[in-house]
Amino acid sequence: MSVTYLWKGRTPTGEMLSGEFLTDNKQELINHLRKRKIIITTIREKPKDIKFNFGIKNRITTRDLGVFTRQFATMINAGLPMVQCLDILSSQMDKPAFKKIVSDVMYDVEAGSTLAEALRKQSCFSDLYVNMVEAGEAGGILDVILNRLAVYLEKADALIKKVKGAMTYPAVVMTVCLGASIFMLMFIIPTFAQMFKDFGGELPLPTKIVMGLSDFLRANWYLLVGVAVGATIAFRRYYKTQAGRYRIDRIALKMPILGAVIRKSAVARFTRTLGTLVSSGVPILNGLEITARTSGNKVIEEAVLKTRTSISEGNTIADPLKECGVFPPMVVQMIGVGEQTGALDEMLEKVADFYDSEVDTAVGALTSIIEPVMIVVMGTIVGGMLIAMYLPMFKLVTVVSGG
Repeated sequence: MSVTYLWKGRTPTGEMLSGEFLTDNKQELINHLRKRKIIITTIREKPKDIKFNFGIKNRITTRDLGVFTRQFATMINAGLPMVQCLDILSSQMDKPAFKKIVSDVMYDVEAGSTLAEALRKQSCFSDLYVNMVEAGEAGGILDVILNRLAVYLEKADALIKKVKGAMTYPAVVMTVCLGASIFMLMFIIPTFAQMFKDFGGELPLPTKIVMGLSDFLRANWYLLVGVAVGATIAFRRYYKTQAGRYRIDRIALKMPILGAVIRKSAVARFTRTLGTLVSSGVPILNGLEITARTSGNKVIEEAVLKTRTSISEGNTIADPLKECGVFPPMVVQMIGVGEQTGALDEMLEKVADFYDSEVDTAVGALTSIIEPVMIVVMGTIVGGMLIAMYLPMFKLVTVVSGG
C-alpha cells in the first residue's frame, strides 16, 4: 500500500528543503533524496485525510493525460531535463495514483530507461501513446510528438464528451419517466384502488389495466428486479465475447439517429488516431494495429485489421475499407487520394476535422429530435395513468349529481 511521506533536508550548500513523496517503500524515498544529494533531517508519514470520493479521485481520465502531456511538452520545449520535468509534474499532481505513476516513470528514466520503456510499464498509457513517444525519441523530436499527442488527447476528450452528452439526455429523461411511473404504480394507484373498491360498481377498462399493473408490480417487484439484474449481467457477459461484441456493435451502427452519431464518432476517432500515428513516424502496419485496438467498435476494429492484412500483402488501404461497408465513400476516396499523393497523414487529419464537426451536427439533430419525443412519451405514460385513475371519479360525480 502506498504511503505519503513528509520529508525535510538540506542541500550541501545549507539550503533547507521539504516536500511530499508517495511510495510503497520508505527506502525508495531515502535513495531518491540521496541521489539528489539532500541530507535528510526528518521523514514522517503524512496524516491521512478522511475523504469520500468512491475512487473517482484516483481515476485517470483522457483529460488528465491531455493536461499532463501538454505541460510535459511545454517543459521539454523550454529545454528542461526530462527527469526534472517529470519531478515537477509529479509534485503538482492532485491525484495520488497519477502522482505515483509519474514518480515511477521518473525513477525508471533516472535509472537509464528510455521514456517509452518507462511509460510502457504503466497501464494508463496506451500503445498509441507509447509508440508515438518511442518514435519521437528515435527522431529527436519528442517535444513535437508530445504536442501532437496533447492535441490528439484534447480532441479525443472533446469527442467523448459530445457522444456522452448525446446519450445522457435521453437516459436521464427515461430514468425520470420510469421512476415516476413505478412510484405511481407502487404508492399512488393503490390508494385510488382502495377508494374505488369501497365505492363499488363497474370500473372503466383503462382503470382496470392500470390497477392490474399496480397489483402485479407490488406482488412481483423483487422478481422484476432480479430479472433486470440478471439481464444486465447476461448482456455484459455476452458483450465480452468476440461474437457478442461484434453483433451488438453492428446493431448500434445501424440504429436510427443514434447510429449516425456512433458511426461518425468512430470514423473521427479512426482517422484522428491513424493520422496522428502516421505523421509521428510510426510505421503504417503498427499504426493500423494500434488504431484497430483503440477504435471502440468491434466492426471498425475488424475492418481496420483486414486493411492491415491487405497492406502487408502489398495492396492499398482504401480497397478493404471500401469493401467492409462501414466507412462512407467520401472517407474512402479521400484516403485513396492521400495514398496516391503521399499525403496520407494530412488527408486523415482533414477527414477527422470534418467528422468532428459532423458529430456536432449529429448530436444537435439527435437532441432536437429526442427532446420532443421523450416529452410525448413521458406525458403519455404518466398522463395516461392519471386519466385512468380519474375516470371513475368523473363517473362518481355523475352518479352523485344524478342522485
